[in-house]
Amino acid sequence: MTTGTIVKEAGFGIEGLDNILVGGLERERVYLLEGAPGTGKTTAAMKFLLEGARLGEAGLYITLSETEDELRGTALSHEWTLDGVDIFELVPPESLLDEQQQQSLLYSSDLELGETTRMIFEAVETHKPRRVVIDSLSEIRLLAQSSLRYRRQVLALKHYFAKHGATVLLLDDLTTDINDKTVHSVAHGVIQLQELAPEYGAERRRLRVIKYRGRRFRGGFHDFTIKTGGLEVYPRIVASEHHTGFARTPVSSGVGELDALLGGGIERGSSALILGPAGTGKSLFAINFAVAAVARGEKAALFIFDEELGLLYDRMAAIGIDLRSMEEEGALIIEQVDAAELSPGEFASRVRNCVSEQHIQTVVIDSLNGYQAAMPQEQFLVLHIHELLQYLNRQGASTFLTVAQHGLVGEMKAPIDVTYLADTVVLLRYFEAIGTVRRAVSVIKKRSGAHENTIREFNIGSTGLTLGEPLDGFQGVLRGVPNFVGPGAGLMGEPAA
Repeated sequence: MTTGTIVKEAGFGIEGLDNILVGGLERERVYLLEGAPGTGKTTAAMKFLLEGARLGEAGLYITLSETEDELRGTALSHEWTLDGVDIFELVPPESLLDEQQQQSLLYSSDLELGETTRMIFEAVETHKPRRVVIDSLSEIRLLAQSSLRYRRQVLALKHYFAKHGATVLLLDDLTTDINDKTVHSVAHGVIQLQELAPEYGAERRRLRVIKYRGRRFRGGFHDFTIKTGGLEVYPRIVASEHHTGFARTPVSSGVGELDALLGGGIERGSSALILGPAGTGKSLFAINFAVAAVARGEKAALFIFDEELGLLYDRMAAIGIDLRSMEEEGALIIEQVDAAELSPGEFASRVRNCVSEQHIQTVVIDSLNGYQAAMPQEQFLVLHIHELLQYLNRQGASTFLTVAQHGLVGEMKAPIDVTYLADTVVLLRYFEAIGTVRRAVSVIKKRSGAHENTIREFNIGSTGLTLGEPLDGFQGVLRGVPNFVGPGAGLMGEPAA
């Protein structure tokens, strides 16, 4: 094999993980990759060796727990061939399982730990790898039979590899002693993979860099998934790392009366929260801003949690909004989000990629109730939303979020109190007047400038969203049952008194 250019760090070839490690692994050191069975250790280790092969670096996979056929089968499931990676198998082939030959095979009860270590050293001497994976430490721990002997063997491996200039990844499936932190103290860095099983929906996986000597890294938990092609890691968004210069100009909704209510529109690079009970038109208000953005020649993205896309297309088409055509032209991105299958980190990564790679300037998330459903066991939803909104704001994107409140009229409560996070809060309400159920809209908060303090009635018809004049003849509209107090009703479609 030809020797390629040796880069400074030994990266995994997994973009998100290398990002968390701020480049990859420092060379000629020993690292620990730990996690319960099924968390993706073998897949990550294979990708680590394949990335080395891509760079022209010899790689060696030493397996004490799986056969070579099993490893190649795992690689094949990811459409990999393991070309350029040597596999040294320390488990007995089926053809050799007889009493006369068992003494030379790796059995925990038959082969001494020293013999196992010697065979590993011989394999390294033969292949002279730049990258090494040892899978797994559980077998060595069982052979050692004591913490002292186990630690000495791990130290022996560390010092041996230090002399041979190899970057080593030790895998530990935590099946023998989950509380044994021997390797944590010896390894230069420790990466932990976890799998969580929510009460409903697909399993969730996350990783954390527990330790990395002398190097900065992105701390905390980061979501990841295992897909064909390996691991996809979604680094946790840190909004303070992202700054973009842009002009904070007003963004129009395309509806003159709504812009007037908002004091000229929504400021670019800000977030707006649209609150109201079910059926008041929250989605339509948010989509109007996306449609107006497309009309201006910009790009917009809709992330739909709650509604089936076919129904959304038909419903919008009935009021003159052709979402399909906008999507086909590439001006509008519409993604259906399955809350039961998607982790918060993956969702945030999708939104981030839309803004950074496709230059999206208007983002609609409908709704935060669905976002909450995507993380039912998470205790930090507000922090997730805060970081995402701050990131979008600093990229100059205008973000519109909807929240469905519980109840229809009178006092209502939202399942998520994020009103203090949004720069603008728009409140939608039902109210009863002259024997009919009507809708009203008001702006109760706007950080970036003045806005109307009035309440306007609105209708949703075949031409879309229409707002009326301020309801200055009523009070108690937001409570749902207003009292007539003024000289004129001001209701849409009704003559003034």
